[in-house]
Amino acid sequence: MAQSLYFTFVLSCLICGSYGLVSSGTTTVRSVDYNATTVTPIERRDSTTKPSTTQSNKSTNAPAVRLTSTTTSKVLTTTTRPPKTTTTANYSFNTEDLNEGIDKKVEKRVWNKEPEDEPLEFAKWSTRSVKAVKKPKKIWKKVKKPKVLPKKRKPKVVKKSKPKIIGRPSLPECPPLGLESLRVKDPQLRASSYKRRGLGPHRGRLNIQSGIEDGDIYDGAWCAQYEDKKQWLEVDARRPTRFTGVILQGRSSIWSWDFILTYKVQFSNDTLVWQPAMNGTKEAVFEGNQDTETPVLALFNESATVARYIRINPQSWYENGTICLRAEVLGYPNNIYAWQQTEQGTKDKLDFRHHNYKEMRKLMKSVTEACPDITHIYSIGKSHMGLKMYVMEISDHPGKHELGEPEFRYVAGMHGNEALGRELLLNLMQYICQEYKLGNQRIVRLVKETRIHLLPSMNPDGYEMAFKKGSELAGWALGRYSYQGIDMNHNFADLNKVMWDAIEFDFQNNDKSKLINHYIPIPEYYTSEDAFVALETRAVINWMQNIPFVLSANLHGGELVVTYPFDRTEDWAPHDDTPTPDNSFFRWLATVYASTNQVMSNPDRRPCHNENFQRYNNIINGANWHTVQGSMNDFSYLHTNCFDVTVELSCDKFPHASELPIEWENNKESLLIYMEQVHRGLKGVIRDKDTEAGIADAIIKVDDIDHHIRSVADGDYWRLLNPGEYEVTVSAEGYNPSTRMCRVMYEHYPTICDFRLTKTPKQRLKEILAKGGKLPKDLQLRLRQLRLRKLRASTKAINSRLPGKRPPTSPPTAARFSANEESCAAVGKMHSTCSKNIGKMYFSKFIV
Repeated sequence: MAQSLYFTFVLSCLICGSYGLVSSGTTTVRSVDYNATTVTPIERRDSTTKPSTTQSNKSTNAPAVRLTSTTTSKVLTTTTRPPKTTTTANYSFNTEDLNEGIDKKVEKRVWNKEPEDEPLEFAKWSTRSVKAVKKPKKIWKKVKKPKVLPKKRKPKVVKKSKPKIIGRPSLPECPPLGLESLRVKDPQLRASSYKRRGLGPHRGRLNIQSGIEDGDIYDGAWCAQYEDKKQWLEVDARRPTRFTGVILQGRSSIWSWDFILTYKVQFSNDTLVWQPAMNGTKEAVFEGNQDTETPVLALFNESATVARYIRINPQSWYENGTICLRAEVLGYPNNIYAWQQTEQGTKDKLDFRHHNYKEMRKLMKSVTEACPDITHIYSIGKSHMGLKMYVMEISDHPGKHELGEPEFRYVAGMHGNEALGRELLLNLMQYICQEYKLGNQRIVRLVKETRIHLLPSMNPDGYEMAFKKGSELAGWALGRYSYQGIDMNHNFADLNKVMWDAIEFDFQNNDKSKLINHYIPIPEYYTSEDAFVALETRAVINWMQNIPFVLSANLHGGELVVTYPFDRTEDWAPHDDTPTPDNSFFRWLATVYASTNQVMSNPDRRPCHNENFQRYNNIINGANWHTVQGSMNDFSYLHTNCFDVTVELSCDKFPHASELPIEWENNKESLLIYMEQVHRGLKGVIRDKDTEAGIADAIIKVDDIDHHIRSVADGDYWRLLNPGEYEVTVSAEGYNPSTRMCRVMYEHYPTICDFRLTKTPKQRLKEILAKGGKLPKDLQLRLRQLRLRKLRASTKAINSRLPGKRPPTSPPTAARFSANEESCAAVGKMHSTCSKNIGKMYFSKFIV
């Protein structure tokens, strides 16, 4: 019965998980209280488990967020200009002082809370999470009390030390061999038998994900062909290794429910003679899993664990399932054979370890102290639990926007358990600081020409969940979601639907001239009090709206591929190529990162899970992989000027600290060269021809690319484009449009393409009359030409309505206007009073 209910739940997820309800109709701007949102759990794609509790979105630390709202599809088809932005020329947030301590309430809430206060998804340590074999009594003789202590306190000391040694081991001392990270190659894995190729020993890797179809070659575990106690999965370490433990997991499948209940472990140096893991004088039997997803750790005694080969031998399994498992083996080369170790990693002297919230603050503080002239730390808001979302800004003039200098951002940790991106950005901060001080010309140029913003942890609550369990025990989904159970990669406003509804409306009415294809406003349903929007998402949206970002990438984990918009299919198909108007440039951006990443560009690498992205050159349209409603990439492209892609950094979401130097070296060049792409294309300043003042909100249109951008408060703009020649048209309210040809070259520097716009006669007349000024002669001539044109049109209309009657030469009002003009002209020059009267008469009678 339980299995049947599980299948029903999973099938419902597949059918309904991607669909959302979207309100329609005319809306208006209004203020919203963001502190009273009621949260309901949402469906998730990667896991079959989900907390069933409903939690409040109420937080005393909710950031003040500006989410603009206006009419949706109907307005988009009837408005010729997008709504004005309210961004200011300041483009900055208040500096954060990391010398200040963490709020005591937050400290207690995050790190000292009682087990019952924790959400269901990461509730208290299970007694099964770290299961160690009971050690012989003699091992406790090592735990001795100092002689200076009273004898009566001796039992207390021994009692406290016991769980510290056995119950909660320190995982950094037990690094993984690398089944999950693929350092252990497929030929190193053998099995007694397997059902089919997709369930072979090479699939018995911790956290490996299965394909959707049953029988897929990319299934989610090793499964034995026979159901008996003689089956085994073998790992070849290829050198003598001191094995310290095994982590076991069930099968990843939406169709089957398989996991191991108990198992034994054996060691060998030649695969002929096997030595079992012992529990005192008996062969040890280890406790396995109770579900398919939760990783369970077992530790070995120190004796007789040095070997080359290790076997996992299942003894019992789920009664309605079969023998299936995913595993990771912990161990390190035996010290006796240290000469066999190969040096791997990087020459960069950076802090390679996983940093929790407190340690991240310390590291960011140390970078600002080392490079105070080019760094600035600010916060864009707080998480549900009250943890600040810190951003490191790096620029030669930190804290302010410079005219013509593009704004770039990296975002990591949207999914809290995808920890590699977080550490890469912390490494990047240190690296830029060090290299700038050393005079590295590439880094110096990047800092002086770009304003860089690094957000290492968008979901700090989720990261703290995963960090508590550690890199191997967090599993595939723990910490992915916010504390409230929200997947923030599905949590941004779905502007794709608004755009496609507007396009369909215009197609039906055969009019595409009035469609807004950029800066699509946020629908009101998204800004309402009961909107299912995380505080972290709102903070990021506010950040986007206040800083004119040009280029961005958000760093994820669990795959090796770069995806680009759109991320959602138009017809809700599971996947379908859905390109943007800037598809060629997005493909360029994705290729730049993928082709310089040392792992992605390796032609001999194997697929991570169930997709072989090498056939796409390691880049793919997001919607062609799987449709995602409300992604950051799509929102960024449709609501701001910014181009955004997603980088899946590694097969292992939460790599062990020992693997971080290698991962840094794999991604260092990619991170740098991707930032440099912000200088590709066009840039310039749009100014008023008469006053030389910058014009904000001017629309920049590139011929044949149906996506416009806008100038920012100072009139500067950046248009990312591939090399080529483009016809660019700039228009702004109250100004005559201007068009010119601009050629983008292959050099690192962008092509400068400035524009100077002249005001329309109507706008000039408005401004002059508002100031009570005198009409210049060119405007008088222009007004007279328009008046004569209007008179001819009105005369023609009268003649058409009154056949046979000769109409008067001009209407009475026109005659009076003409007489006044001629009387003023007779003076020899236009008197200010006369010109003002003529202007008022013209403005009231002839301007349409």
